[in-house]
Amino acid sequence: MKNVDSLVSEAAGLAESGLSRGEIADELNVSRETASWLIERATPDAEQPNERPKSPQDIHIDWSTVGQNGRRLDHLGGILADVLLTDGDADLVVGIEKAGVPLATAVASELKVDLSTYTPRKHRWEKGDIDEYSGSFSHNFSSVDGADCYVVDDMITSGTTISETVRAVENEGGNVRGCAVIVDKNGTDRVDDVPVRSLITLVNLTAEE
Repeated sequence: MKNVDSLVSEAAGLAESGLSRGEIADELNVSRETASWLIERATPDAEQPNERPKSPQDIHIDWSTVGQNGRRLDHLGGILADVLLTDGDADLVVGIEKAGVPLATAVASELKVDLSTYTPRKHRWEKGDIDEYSGSFSHNFSSVDGADCYVVDDMITSGTTISETVRAVENEGGNVRGCAVIVDKNGTDRVDDVPVRSLITLVNLTAEE
């Protein structure tokens, strides 16, 4: 079972391999703030434990049992496709790099439509204002221009990445019919006027004092 120490170790290893903090957040399925906190804890010359900032409120999600098996991914893609069809038909599925792409591929295969991929700005983010960066669509896949699209990712943490992707599709001339994720940690029902469907939604039941 993974714990904080194992996540710290994973974050450190990913940082040493050259991944940005945004990519590490994506790999570990945590927020950018949590990724930064994990990396700082792993830094040898970091502040003393009692001087470190308080750990962020976040939940680590591990869906590798599905992700490591193609047949299971196909089944999950079928479920996501079925959920998305409630928002009408589409010509194309947009997968958000990295983990959203194999899911989007399975959805596109199930629906027999084209595939596009989008790399969000967080993959370039290290520190500072993330708005200084930009995302991009891969030219190796279909263009979203003029297409009715679904957007697929593995999960929503804050909602920033899926919102960015929807707006990027619209800026490129596409029309987003609906979005789908495995897990929603934020309770995101809509992005602008676009419905967001999740297979699992996490709800914090901690009562406020």
